[in-house]
Amino acid sequence: MTESLTPLSVEASVEAIQRLSIVPKVLEAVCKVTGMRFAAIARVTDDRWTACAVLDHLNFGLLPGGDLVLNSTICDEIREHRQSVIFGHASHHPVFSAHHTPRIYGLESYVSVPILTEGGKFFGTLCAIDSAPRDFDEGTILASLTMFAELVASHLALHDRTIAAETALKVEADNGALREQFLAVVGHDLRSPLQAAKLAAELLEPLQEGERARRLTRNLTQSLNRMTGLIADVMDLVRVRLAGRLELDLEEGPDLQMVLDGVAEEVRLGNPTCRIVTEGEIDCGVRFDDRRIRQLMANLLNNAVAHGDPTQPIVVSYAQSGDGIEVSVANAGEPIPAHFLPRLFEPFFRPESPRSQPGLGLGLYIASEIARGHGGTLRVDSNASEGTRFTLSVPRVRVAA
Repeated sequence: MTESLTPLSVEASVEAIQRLSIVPKVLEAVCKVTGMRFAAIARVTDDRWTACAVLDHLNFGLLPGGDLVLNSTICDEIREHRQSVIFGHASHHPVFSAHHTPRIYGLESYVSVPILTEGGKFFGTLCAIDSAPRDFDEGTILASLTMFAELVASHLALHDRTIAAETALKVEADNGALREQFLAVVGHDLRSPLQAAKLAAELLEPLQEGERARRLTRNLTQSLNRMTGLIADVMDLVRVRLAGRLELDLEEGPDLQMVLDGVAEEVRLGNPTCRIVTEGEIDCGVRFDDRRIRQLMANLLNNAVAHGDPTQPIVVSYAQSGDGIEVSVANAGEPIPAHFLPRLFEPFFRPESPRSQPGLGLGLYIASEIARGHGGTLRVDSNASEGTRFTLSVPRVRVAA
């Protein structure tokens, strides 16, 4: 567990919540899931209830930064016991029919879940209200809002840490410890909530009754997987920019071809209609980082699958000379325009194409840095007659006399 950040003031909490782009989507989702017309994120302290973000289709009249009398709210009680509260028909409820909050604000339906920040500290609540009764599955509603509250908390923690990292960067841009802190912000604090969201999506899928709901859940899982890959690419970019290169774990071995053939087989399994053929062989030793060389090969093969002619095979060729070995991945299809070739290995560069794939444009940049880390190069040739060919060249292991 990382050290908890200093709790935000009420005003800073309102500003922080307002800066989170995910908040409007969360409030909209809360209203859709519950069927209620008012949703809010509230900062709740021992003496204040303050709205940080509001979606109001009920004309309740509360704006971000606005306060309610603390002891007039149920959230004050939630701050004490840290338990969610839900009811769909207050006037018929055995407890809340006599409670002062529904009477003061004219509420019939209500749900509120606590938002707990890093270290289990109570931030406030995610709540929804309506003056009309609602008939809903309380267990499903609470599970959904609890997941939304955890998502808000994780983004809030990331916001806090990003601000802290930016402040530190201005003071000590070249400090080695600062580099590790920055990577920790991206690696831990962003990956952890994504993993939690992926797990939640995987658990929710079998619970969905309709095919449309299951399809939406599967789409959510796929999107979260893409986000995880994008984060990994960004982390690699940061490593190159801060350290000047990727850190590689080079091991000497003659089994490079076996590793690359394994990657080709994995891509075949993921794309059953795609043909991948290999030619040539490598029988000399090469020092390489197993994980990174797999990453490079997968990037080249997936690009060939995405942009090549699906009726023609992708050809992986192995060759060796006295100085080194070459591995090429070639595909038929429309060539890459010549004016794009000099920029193809630049970060964030994505040529315009009707078949362009989503992403940040970091894959080929990282692949070229992996090649450079092996003491080699990655180049591209593309023309109408021969298609597109990416070629990796790395030095072979020198054997002492």
